[in-house]
Amino acid sequence: MTQNPPSLRPDLAPRALIKDAPRPGQPTIGMVSLGCPKALVDSERILTRLRAEGYAISPDYSGADAVIVNTCGFLDSAKAESLDAIGEALAENGRVIVTGCLGAEPEYITGAHPKVLAVTGPHQYEAVLDAVHRAVPPAPDPFIDLLPASAVSLTPRHYSYLKISEGCNHKCKFCIIPDMRGRLVSRPAHAVIREAEKLVQNGVKELLVISQDTSAYGVDIKHATANGHRAHITDLARDLGSLGAWVRLHYVYPYPHVRDLIPLMADPASGVLPYLDIPFQHAHPDVLRRMARPAAAAKTLDEIAAWRSQCPDITLRSTFIVGYPGETEDEFQTLLDWLDEAQLDRVGCFQYENVAGARSNALPDHVAPEVKQDRWDRFMEKAQAISEAKLAAKVGRVVEAIVEDIDEDGIATCRTWADAPEIDGNLFIDEGTEALAVGDVVKVEVDEAGEYDLWGRVV
Repeated sequence: MTQNPPSLRPDLAPRALIKDAPRPGQPTIGMVSLGCPKALVDSERILTRLRAEGYAISPDYSGADAVIVNTCGFLDSAKAESLDAIGEALAENGRVIVTGCLGAEPEYITGAHPKVLAVTGPHQYEAVLDAVHRAVPPAPDPFIDLLPASAVSLTPRHYSYLKISEGCNHKCKFCIIPDMRGRLVSRPAHAVIREAEKLVQNGVKELLVISQDTSAYGVDIKHATANGHRAHITDLARDLGSLGAWVRLHYVYPYPHVRDLIPLMADPASGVLPYLDIPFQHAHPDVLRRMARPAAAAKTLDEIAAWRSQCPDITLRSTFIVGYPGETEDEFQTLLDWLDEAQLDRVGCFQYENVAGARSNALPDHVAPEVKQDRWDRFMEKAQAISEAKLAAKVGRVVEAIVEDIDEDGIATCRTWADAPEIDGNLFIDEGTEALAVGDVVKVEVDEAGEYDLWGRVV
């Protein structure tokens, strides 16, 4: 398991699932998409719009008339990575349009890279298209360039991210996402369902529901019902589960109504996977208050126990921050003790970083880098031991898994219900894979377990 944020780059233009070669004279665009899956969805929408306007998608820098870099600005390290990616695109291509979260700070970008053609902010699709039109005028062929039957995808064909809202109403002191992406704006439920139906019709077998605050979906539109679908996460999960694909919920805050999702997760026929990705961030109430987050860690343990009593096979994933300003050794030890009791299945961890514009920067008693590193090491050591024990308990069980890849030696890399792509572990099958194909859902008996991964055989 790696330190968060993970290196999420299933995102370069060469990965776009478009096999058509550009016709002579067709304008061509490349894409680099950094950061979280929400940004990846933005990149897919931009490329889909461009494809519909007659642009080809380049598999490399040299074949593109211009390159779009979709940036991340969540942490200072992410900003640095974004600037590096912009610099690389400028060096390799020379004609670069910048968008995404870091685009909310245009002077920061142009100060480092004054030769970029344009800078636009997050989910400003029209502004990005306008910039592309100026840099590379469209030249559609009305007899060839028709709206494609399916959207451009930057993920494998068998899974897709499904973004249900933009923005966030929380005011966590360490986070500037609400400043960059604004307050919560939920998509109408029927529009989400329509998109999901198209994805499933085109072969998607797993829908990964994402937003900044999935539990709050529909709050801003008063859980409106339209075309038979209600904008509430419980209703949405139930409706999505009826489509025949796996439904995996990410970024779920532990509001009381989350308990209404658990019966769905406990019913294999519902399609809603027994998997909750919940950003707890810390366990000590004083640290949580300094973060401006709910400070009821003990109550959260009660909720976790209730979820497991209803759905024993539920997988709980979370992320935490160590070394937050003012964090004492006793507060950190409370977090370790809480983790011992919570026994979370999948855990990631940030070392706290200042981010320009975050209110946490002004807090007193910042933690020394070497102390943050020590706490991160100790936290991950405990999380690893918990993961190893949890996976060892699965040996001998039969689980359902989806095939992610089959290498030249015939070893299949798979994911179980407990594993989200890019961030969780894998299940490997090293024999009897001749009849398998990427995207297949198979039954596997687990015969070996490691710290984060499983091995097994098809049954």
